[in-house]
Amino acid sequence: MITLKSYLCGAWCEGNGGDASLVNPSNEEVIARCSTKGLDLQAALAYARDVGGPALRAMTFAERGALLKRMSSALHESREALVDASTLNNGATRGDAKFDVDGAIGTLAFYAKLGEKLGAEQGDRRFLLEGGGEPLTRAPRFCGYHVWTSRTGVALHINAFNFPAWGLAEKAACAILAGVPILTKPATSTALVAFKLVEVLVDKAAIPAGVLQLVCGSVGDLTDHLLPEDVIGFTGSANTGATLRRSRSVVERSTRINIEADSLNAAVLGEDVEAGSETWHLFIRHLATELTQKSGQKCTATRRIFVPRRHADAIQEALSERLAAIRVGDPSHEGIDMGPLATAQQLKDAQAGIELLQADGCRIVFGNTANPVGKGYFLSPILLRHDDAMTARAVHAHEVFGPVSTILPYDGAAQAPALVARGEGTLVCSIYSNDKGFLETVLLASATWTGRILLGSDKVADQTTTPGMVMPASIHGGPGRAGGGEVLGGERGLRFYMQRTAIQGDRSILDRLLGAPKRDDA
Repeated sequence: MITLKSYLCGAWCEGNGGDASLVNPSNEEVIARCSTKGLDLQAALAYARDVGGPALRAMTFAERGALLKRMSSALHESREALVDASTLNNGATRGDAKFDVDGAIGTLAFYAKLGEKLGAEQGDRRFLLEGGGEPLTRAPRFCGYHVWTSRTGVALHINAFNFPAWGLAEKAACAILAGVPILTKPATSTALVAFKLVEVLVDKAAIPAGVLQLVCGSVGDLTDHLLPEDVIGFTGSANTGATLRRSRSVVERSTRINIEADSLNAAVLGEDVEAGSETWHLFIRHLATELTQKSGQKCTATRRIFVPRRHADAIQEALSERLAAIRVGDPSHEGIDMGPLATAQQLKDAQAGIELLQADGCRIVFGNTANPVGKGYFLSPILLRHDDAMTARAVHAHEVFGPVSTILPYDGAAQAPALVARGEGTLVCSIYSNDKGFLETVLLASATWTGRILLGSDKVADQTTTPGMVMPASIHGGPGRAGGGEVLGGERGLRFYMQRTAIQGDRSILDRLLGAPKRDDA
């Protein structure tokens, strides 16, 4: 058993009592402890603002991109150790562990290349111009520009238990490239991977002092002490997100906050899709992956499966057949496809959630809630069905965060987007069809309720990623229940950490000050 230290003010330090325990979810053995008792977390915030922030803002975009490249390369060199830590503390199979670790490495590499690109475009300029100058009056010399500059505070990142590597990296990449230092706080229950990841970065990536700090354990009331120039990036439950929105810093100082929360993601099978077609098989493959990858503990996992009523039985049979082949057990053993849930509380919550859905008319059509292994926090894949999707309530309002999804037959193309909307905001919706008319009806009507839509069809069946795959070039986030925020999306991901300012004045002066491109009419 080890003690996880925090990395604060340029040094590794540990709390003095009140330890929280980290457990191997496959056998329930304690593997690590951590605590923040006695640590000066407010000093860490000041250190980030006073030391890390100036160091980052002095760097060009190209230099920040080079830093991200070093971070990505350092993690790649330590990939196997991070994968092993994920299996030990997250209960992840090797494939699922690589999904998390490689996601972190790839996201850092993507933003490293973006930094290189921005550096080529911006040169030594340390801010971003948005568009060109616009005349504001009849006098052509008086014009306005919009610029984005780095915020002068610190980014407090509070990450979820399910992706301790990728979740840390996707926030860190955007913040660092934008010029803002970070204080990252992984979920305590699965903090081992984040701890080892930051160890690697501190040792091998030559990160300037104050740019990256780590908190292993509780942050207490730290969010109440953030300042107007600081930001909060949170991924986790809607309840915790609501608590953060009520913190003094957010309410009284307008500290910027971004939340990614619960999401009842939907998959819609088009009325045109016939059994045995390429799109049909793609639909089944994606559903099986989203139900079982990371033991269903993904914010992007498919929770609601909308299918034409005439296909409901066939989809149920085909998906059940795929799920029957999934081998559940200790992920450190050979031949295992799905490991346990991450904690005892996650298992308890999942079982309670399944009971809630059953009480509202859902019935289990594959699997059961009994622990298939015995010791450990294991749950078999569970497929439910509710034949009256329009009157169902719980399935559209409560996310069971585990290997659980529900088949919901629909009647007519117009009903499908109405059912998607019942989730009141999702991170991702996937639609499978080759019919342009169906896609037009469902796609545009569903877009207002989701952050990302994946279209599956015959022509991309052998090329598309799964809907649960978060790509750094596309935004990740969603409206309503999904939290109302977004991260990533290429250059868009930097905006959360920057301030947009309108600058007005004499065009010739502004052109020189801002380094604006020369105009044809100049």
